[in-house]
Parts: sequence; C-alpha cells; structure tokens
Amino acid sequence: MTMRIAIVGAGLGGLTAAAALHHRGLDVQVHERGERLREQGVGMHLGPNGTRLLQRLGLGPDLQRCAVRPRALEVRAFHDGTTLARQEMGEAWQQRFGAPYYTVHRGDLHRMLASRVPADRVHTGRELVRFEETAHGVVLHFADRTTAHADVLIGADGVHSAVRRALTGPDTPVYSGNSALRGLADAADLPHLDPALMYLYAGPAARVLLYPVSGGRQFTYVVVTPTPEGAAESWTSAGDRTDLESVLEGWDPAVRALAGTAGEVRRWALYDREPLQRWSTRRTTLLGDAAHPMLPHHGQGANQAVEDAVALAVCLQQAAPGADGTAAALHRYERARRPHTTRVQLGSRTGQRPQDASAQRRVDAQNVDWILAHDAERALHHTQDTPRPAAA
Repeated sequence: MTMRIAIVGAGLGGLTAAAALHHRGLDVQVHERGERLREQGVGMHLGPNGTRLLQRLGLGPDLQRCAVRPRALEVRAFHDGTTLARQEMGEAWQQRFGAPYYTVHRGDLHRMLASRVPADRVHTGRELVRFEETAHGVVLHFADRTTAHADVLIGADGVHSAVRRALTGPDTPVYSGNSALRGLADAADLPHLDPALMYLYAGPAARVLLYPVSGGRQFTYVVVTPTPEGAAESWTSAGDRTDLESVLEGWDPAVRALAGTAGEVRRWALYDREPLQRWSTRRTTLLGDAAHPMLPHHGQGANQAVEDAVALAVCLQQAAPGADGTAAALHRYERARRPHTTRVQLGSRTGQRPQDASAQRRVDAQNVDWILAHDAERALHHTQDTPRPAAA
C-alpha cells in the first residue's frame, strides 16, 4: 500500500516537500488554511545549497528565466557610496559551490513550485485545528469540520505552527532588538544602482541590503534598524515611507532615493525561537519555519526549508513498509537535519548588529561557506542506519 502523506501549509517549504514527494512517486496531499495559494513578501536569496536541490526537481530553466544571478556584492559607505569591498559572485560562486546563487521574488518561486504539484493534491481553506495519531495513521481535523487521514503528517505551517505547538507545547519568541523595513523598488527608479549587483550599506545605526529580483526589473530592499520590543511578529505589518526617510537621512543619494521611489513599505520585526530538542513523533514531523524559525542575516530561511523538504522526501521514499519503517524514516530525517539547522539558526543571530563596523569593510564569505556548499541529499548517506524509532 502506498504511503499517504499530508502536508499542512502551502508556503515555500510545504510546496517544495510536495513537489519532492510527488517527484518520487509518493501520495501527497497539501492542506492550506488560505482560500487560495499565494506567497506574500518580496525578494529572497537562493544559495547554492538550495538551488542545487531545486534544479534536481526540474526548476533550473524557470530559475534562469525569472531569477537573477548577481555578479557581485558591493559594500559601500553609507554617507557617500564609496565602494569599501567587493565580493565576486556569479560564475565564481557557481564554480566554487557547484550551483548558482540566485536572488528571486518569493512569488515567482512559489508559482514555480506550485506548478510541480498536481492541482488536485492541494486543498485550500483547510485550517488545521487538531490532529491525533492512532495505530493506523494520523487523523487531521479542520476548522470547516472536514477530516483527512494520512500515514504521515508534515507540519510546514510556518513560525506560528499549530503542528509544532501540538508536538512541543507553547514557546516564547526571542526578539533580536531589530526590525526590517522592506519592499520593492523599480530598478529604473534607482539609475545609479546596477541591477546585476547586490549592495550593502552599513551605517552607524542601520544596514541596507539591496538585491535584484524579477529578472533585474526590480530591487528588493531590506533596511535593518534597532526597534524597541513590542512590534507584532509578522512579515507583513504596515510600514511607511516616512520611516525610510527618517532612517536614510544623510545617506548616499543613490540609496536615499528609496524613500521617494519605494512602493508599499512593510515592517518585519525580527524574532526567532530557541532550537527545538525534537521535531518528530512516530508519524508527525516539522520542516522549515515550523521547525527552526531563524533571523534573516544569512539569507537561509527558505533555503533550509528546501533542504528539509528534499531530505524528508528521500527518507520517506526509502522507508521500510509499516509503522516502524515510517517512524525510522522520520527519525533519520531529524538526525540528519536538526544539528545542521540548529547551527544555521544560531549562526544567523551573529550578523544582527547594524553598528558592527567590521561589516562595513569586508565581505567574509568564509563564515557561510559550509552552508552554501552543503548538499542535504548527499548528507543523508551519513544517516543510512535505522536507529530506534522516535518515541510517540
């Protein structure tokens, strides 16, 4: 009998898992609380550790068409735009890490992934309210009073995950002390910035990152600045152009132009969580932000979700028949992924201080080489054994 897999959440992690499982011939159903599939947000980074896996799922041509492979990252002085350092990327990083480094609009990637999952496998308007594990599988109960049955439940339902709360209890958000103003600006409105490059401006009390998306037609901007605690933990809280004007007063005109050209401004209060000590039971597990919400300073949130998704798909494809085989597969997945994501999650905290003067004068790729060079699929060869299954 084919293993039945239910995924809660149709964000980037959930859809990658669905695409990877379907690609391997497994029976997967996705349950999304929203009434339609959509991905809010602006741009994102796809490191080689993520793109190598997406290419194996057949997304290489789509990424080449919609994403941007930046030639370089330039660090510039905040007050006059002087170039302080330059890190070559592009072909150099593709050769170095074995896959390209892309910047891409989240909506573009979301649509690519959705196209890899049959429409009849995705169910919208399904808000999970509870689930229960039995000897025969997992029963999911939704707010619309419908139910679903599966052999495995994957919680890919984000930072406010209902599946995580059921597995590990309530948790406490950890505030970084910073928030990020972010949004999109048309590249044509920033004529002094090359849409083939990424830019980092580090000021005394703020840091600005700009990178191209949408085939170079737009820039995503992220302005990280200290903010008193109390802001809502949301990707999409409303910001204002006056916030940008205030932060960027006295900065280089090339970046200060954001205040006049940016479209909708959103404020993202930067929280994460302490690493979990476990993700899984015998039939249920977590991936992406549901498992390891992290700060954005390494640009790895979505990449780690992609790694989780592919690793989990491989483990489930190779699972022995029966409940014990399923439990062993989830345990293998957690053993392979949790130490790695914990290291990335904690490391992402180290880059959060905008006033760190060293960030103005160097681009140190070495501190993330181990992340970008990682191949989550090959790493599973080190966890081929099937130890004692995770406890219920």
